[in-house]
Amino acid sequence: MKIGSNDYGIDSRLTAYADAGFSRYLRRAFLSSAGYDDFDLDRPIIGITNTVSDFNTCHRELPQFIESIRRGVFEAGGLPMVFPTISLGEILLSPTSMLFRNLMAMETEEMVRAQPMDAVVMVGGCDKTTPAQMMAAASLEIPSVIAVAGPMMAGEWRGERLGACTDCRRYWSQFRAKKLDPEEITDVQNNLCPTAGTCMVMGTASTMSCLAETMGLMIPGGATPPAASGARLRIGVETGRLAVRQASSGKPASELLNRKVFENALIVLAALSGSTNAVVHLLAIAARVRTQLTLKDFDRFSREVPLLVDCKPAGSGYMEDFHRAGGVPALLKVLEPKLNLDVIGITGESLEESLADVKLPGQWQTTIKSIEDPLGPRGSLVVLRGSLAPEGAVFKRSSASPHLHKHKGCAVVFEGPEDVARRIDDPSLGICPDDVLVMRGIGPVGMGMPEAGSIPIPNYLAKEGIQDMVRVSDGRMSGTAYGAVALHVAPEAAVGGLLALVEDGDEIFIDAESGVLDLNVSEDELVRRKKKWFPPSLPARGWRRLYARSVQQANLGADLDFLVAGD
Repeated sequence: MKIGSNDYGIDSRLTAYADAGFSRYLRRAFLSSAGYDDFDLDRPIIGITNTVSDFNTCHRELPQFIESIRRGVFEAGGLPMVFPTISLGEILLSPTSMLFRNLMAMETEEMVRAQPMDAVVMVGGCDKTTPAQMMAAASLEIPSVIAVAGPMMAGEWRGERLGACTDCRRYWSQFRAKKLDPEEITDVQNNLCPTAGTCMVMGTASTMSCLAETMGLMIPGGATPPAASGARLRIGVETGRLAVRQASSGKPASELLNRKVFENALIVLAALSGSTNAVVHLLAIAARVRTQLTLKDFDRFSREVPLLVDCKPAGSGYMEDFHRAGGVPALLKVLEPKLNLDVIGITGESLEESLADVKLPGQWQTTIKSIEDPLGPRGSLVVLRGSLAPEGAVFKRSSASPHLHKHKGCAVVFEGPEDVARRIDDPSLGICPDDVLVMRGIGPVGMGMPEAGSIPIPNYLAKEGIQDMVRVSDGRMSGTAYGAVALHVAPEAAVGGLLALVEDGDEIFIDAESGVLDLNVSEDELVRRKKKWFPPSLPARGWRRLYARSVQQANLGADLDFLVAGD
């Protein structure tokens, strides 16, 4: 038996038997039953997270992708060890995958820290899995490489390309307005998701994959290859090889993620018109590495950086178009004059070095625009503040009807998603197109921030051709969604934010240009209402109780307070 050091390979993180030699001996005994010998166990160990789940259809081709990573690890002289973590498939989780983002981050961190490995490849993709893994990576002491499932290919219906889930929302709105019959919406349903992979529009999954690559936590070019492609498998092999190199000489993410890296992420987020969910995720990651990042930073970069990528929901294209146009490396090349080029990624190269051989997007493509001829003069994200959101709210300008960027209307208040589902189509409410639909009680403490903020248009208004209204919520909306929706209102209603005191008929004013979200109600009246307000009860037990008791507000990243890096 070989007796190695206590901090490398199979001999690291020894089980506490009060006898180190016995721990090493026992590990080899049990691993020998799996066919491993001293030749295997003398290699650096590369952990590979497995987020495969029947409840996460986006990840259904991950077994093959993981095998490609394993092959790369073997080729480079490492020993791959695959281990499971929880998987967060947005569509099949109740009430929302966001409720479990921090749980996944914590579990991933703890399992990496508890098991013997010298580097780890975190394999995710669907929506909250990638940000959870990035949060875990930021808190770990060993090198971490992010790898993603990749986007789906576009679907097709009646000669039109389809993308989950922007087009699924568009067609569902048509169904609610009785413009499609049940047979037609079923046909659409069966053509929306033709392959494995994450949503093929610039939703949260695609946005966070692109940002992970921008921030140097992923193989260059690793964000956009479709899930069902050879390019995705080649990225897997390269990722495995890189992880082995990282095991001996790489740095943990905490040493790579600095202020300049986050600034680059905000520049790319603006150029992508990426998901509003990226705001709360980047804030959480930054807090893990003691990097000061605030909503003001998002607003500033969004106003300074033009919209360059033509992808739904802000544009008309799909992720496969972005990939063919050159993906993230090509976009970074266009943005090169605006970026911090001296940052170092997991490859060990500076951003300047990694872009040296990257060519500008070809003139044949129309997906990545130039700074001189952008898709829009600036990014779409707007930070709103005012009496209704003293700690901030977010608004996606490109997804909203221009005539609603500045609007004043009367509130119609709903107490959560069930109340919306029960009453939104009731004609007796008398909702008018100029009204402001308000949903509260769905913030981090209230409900874990479900993607319910994009309240559906009442069907009797939809039938009249109304496609957008101003909506206000302390929850989120999907990165694939659209509409004039003010989200992430902080403080939320469940902790006594002013949103809790809004009543039907109150006047609400929004101005996306100047960044204002106000409730026009007198101070005396608000004091009167506050006396009648009581906070909701905490969940009875388990994770949901711990979460509600410890989660921070959206403007801070909605991480658990005891997971944020201390001073």
